[in-house]
Amino acid sequence: MASFRAFLNSPVGPKTTHFWGPIANWGFVAAGLADMNKPPEMISGNMTAAMCVYSALFMRFAWMVQPRNYLLLACHVSNETVQLYQLSRWARGQG
Repeated sequence: MASFRAFLNSPVGPKTTHFWGPIANWGFVAAGLADMNKPPEMISGNMTAAMCVYSALFMRFAWMVQPRNYLLLACHVSNETVQLYQLSRWARGQG
């Protein structure tokens, strides 16, 4: 119980945006995974590239912010992986 209370009151616990921001961002990863079954013609190259840049920037932010936000880092590493795969599908679809 003491360890749960420590997590609850920690600087990156569920009472902070350091916790809920990354939780909400997992939606991007879920959407990217859901889009893997769609045809490459439906992928927006501009939006996918923007998502790659966004995740790359926030990976750095998650690493540099104090306290270090590993949950946000994991979320954006996952999103970067999914979006780069989608971008490769789009590029192959373009010829």
